[in-house]
Amino acid sequence: MAVRGARVDRPLIALIAILIVGGGFIFGSAAFGLLARGATHISSVVFSHVVLGIGLGLVALFLCASIDYKVWRRFAPHVFILALIATALVFIPHLGAVHGGGRRWIILFGASFQPAEALKIASVIAAAAYFSSLKAHIHSLYWGVGGFFAVVGPSAILLILQPDIGTLGVICISVFAVYIAAGARMRDIALICVVAVLALGALAFTKPYVRDRITTFFHPAQGQLAESFQIRQSLIAIGSGSLWGRGLGQGVQKFTYLPEPMGDSIFAVAGEEVGFMGSLALVGIFLAFALRGFAIATRAPDLFGGLLATGISTYLASEAFINIAAMLGLAPLTGIPLTFISQGGSAMLVSLASAGILLSISRHQSVK
Repeated sequence: MAVRGARVDRPLIALIAILIVGGGFIFGSAAFGLLARGATHISSVVFSHVVLGIGLGLVALFLCASIDYKVWRRFAPHVFILALIATALVFIPHLGAVHGGGRRWIILFGASFQPAEALKIASVIAAAAYFSSLKAHIHSLYWGVGGFFAVVGPSAILLILQPDIGTLGVICISVFAVYIAAGARMRDIALICVVAVLALGALAFTKPYVRDRITTFFHPAQGQLAESFQIRQSLIAIGSGSLWGRGLGQGVQKFTYLPEPMGDSIFAVAGEEVGFMGSLALVGIFLAFALRGFAIATRAPDLFGGLLATGISTYLASEAFINIAAMLGLAPLTGIPLTFISQGGSAMLVSLASAGILLSISRHQSVK
C-alpha cells in the first residue's frame, strides 16, 4: 500500500475551483440585481464577500492544505472551546450585532464576523478527535451517545439563544455523520433520531418562528404575502428559468420581489438564469464534491483523518443541499447559505479553510 505524500486530490481541487468561479458569476449577477434596487450597503457586502471571504478564504485554503491535518487532533479541544467562546461573544453589548431578529454577529474593527461559522468546523474537529480516541468504547451508551451530546450540547444552547437553528442543524448532521462513520450501533442511531424529533417538536412549540417555518413548509399556500413570500418568489424565479434559463445576468426576479438574492435565495437566481439543466449541473457538482470527500475519507491513513474528512464533506455538502431543498420547497426555510456561492465573508472563509483541511487529508491518502 503506497502513500501519496505530496500531491493533493486534483479532482477535488477542480470541483472547488468550479464552485468558486461559477459561484462568483452567480453572486455578481445577484449583486447587480440588488444594486438596481437602490441598495446602499452593496459595496460593503461585496467587499466582505470578495476580499474577506474569497481573498482570505483562498489564503486559508492553501494554508490549511499545507498543514498536516493531524495537528488538528492535538488542538481539537482548544479549537472547540475557542469557537464556543467566540460564539458566546455575540451576547456582549456593543460587540454583538443584531440583524433580522437574530444576534449572530460580532463587530471587530468595523467588520462583521459570524463566529457560528467557525463553530461548524470546530465541532467536526472535536467530534473526529473524540470518536477516533474512543474506538474501543464506541458502542457504549455513555461514551457513544453521551459523547455525541457532549459535542453538540454546548453549541445547541448558544445557537438556540441567538437564535440560529439552521447552523445548529448543520452541526448536528455533521457530528452525527462522524459518529455513524466511527461505528455507532443502530440502537444508538435510532435513539439520537428520536431525541432529534422530540427536540424539534419542543422548538416548534416554544419558538414561534420555528413553528411558522414548519407550518409554511406543509401549507405553502397560506400567508403568501408573509411567511410564504420567499418560497413563492423563489419558485417563480426557478420556474421561469425553464429548461435552459434566461441567460447569465438576464434574470428579472432579482430586480423585483425575490428576497435576499445574494443570500439564501441565490439558488433561485441561478435557477432562473441557467435553467433546469444548469441547476441540475450545480446539484451534480455538489454531489460530486461530497462523494469525492467521502472517497478521501475511505483512503485516509488513520481513523481521525477518515472521520474528519467525513465530517467536513457532510458539513459542506449538507449546507448546500439544505439551501437548495428550501428554495425548491422540499424543506423548511432555514437561512443557511449556499456553500461557496452565497454572500458572507465569514461563511466563505470558513468553508474554504475546511476544504483546505480536506485537501490536506487527501495528501496523505493511501492507494490500495
